[in-house]
Amino acid sequence: MRSAQELFRLFLRPAAAMSAILDHGSLLFASLAVIVVSLLLPVSGLGSLSFSSALMPLLVLAVVYVPGTLVLTNLFARLGGLGAVFDRDYSPLLTCVAMSWAAANLPIVVASWIVPRALLLFIAVPAYAYFAVLVFFAVRTVFGTDNRVAAGVVSASWIPLLALVFLWGPLSLILRWLTSPFLLLYAFYYLRGEFTSLGAGLRSRQHFRQMLEAAAVNPHDADAQYQLGLIYQQRRQYTEAIRRFQNAVAIDPRETDAHFQLGRIAREEGRLKDALERFQTVIDQDETHQSSEILRELGAVYVAARQYNDALKELEVYIERRPYDPEGLYDYGFALEQSGEAGRAREMYERAIETARTAPRFRRRYTAQWSRRAQKQLRKLPRA
Repeated sequence: MRSAQELFRLFLRPAAAMSAILDHGSLLFASLAVIVVSLLLPVSGLGSLSFSSALMPLLVLAVVYVPGTLVLTNLFARLGGLGAVFDRDYSPLLTCVAMSWAAANLPIVVASWIVPRALLLFIAVPAYAYFAVLVFFAVRTVFGTDNRVAAGVVSASWIPLLALVFLWGPLSLILRWLTSPFLLLYAFYYLRGEFTSLGAGLRSRQHFRQMLEAAAVNPHDADAQYQLGLIYQQRRQYTEAIRRFQNAVAIDPRETDAHFQLGRIAREEGRLKDALERFQTVIDQDETHQSSEILRELGAVYVAARQYNDALKELEVYIERRPYDPEGLYDYGFALEQSGEAGRAREMYERAIETARTAPRFRRRYTAQWSRRAQKQLRKLPRA
């Protein structure tokens, strides 16, 4: 019942619905939703799809579209080893995308009952455009990517579907064999362990969150509230993340990590005064918090507020402690540039680019953006 509610909630609050699907959704329900909606879809003038043909959308999503989207996301966002990413995120992404496909096609099914078939195209076009919107939210929620990366993945996600042009014949033949009742029973009996492990990534996420929710019932457990806040922050559900972090600091005012994350969210949302207050609390509790990253964050707030002298004080100390952080080097260079020290700014930008270039592979997702920004600022500086 809850999965059905989230299916319809995708029309009203897609971001919240995607998060709820990750927390409570079922890959089995999502797969059945695709099959049922496919059976009800009108096809030209021939009526609804046969059961054999109704399995094709699920097969395309599971074998082509979702793996392709996962590979593209890993390529754009550099999430780590493809095998590890596949094990962790394939079933959550398939569940979210399958629910999205079923939700996007529901208006076409309903419209087919009340409008002439000739007009269905005018409903199908915005429906599949909305499917792309839902996939955007799915990518952002499952992988925690920013909007730019999620939009890029959705824009390129049609590319794997080109393989269908060459594989349509073999896929159709395979599907006819798969829909044989005898073969389905045989496959379920001998491969039920594989089918069960297919949803392991989604179940592990759900079990972890359930344990945190159980721990959060304890009014004295600040860490459980903090961990739940991190989950919502990774999904970019900042309202709920802020609530959880605030709960953590209400339980334990010395929960430094929660103050730090509240400051980061405030900075990202442009609430610079709130960010300064939170970061100052962190400084008072632990000046070396997060390997001194609190100094970089504080300096970045001062840069955003155009208080460049204050930014230089914080960032200079940070660069002394962490001389190979491209983000800190970029911020320090920008503050120097705005303070009229073009020569030193150029040096910092060049160091940021070199540091990003030589960073370990697993960090290049993070460091690449600072290299690009440093290169952009370098082009603006007068040549020495």
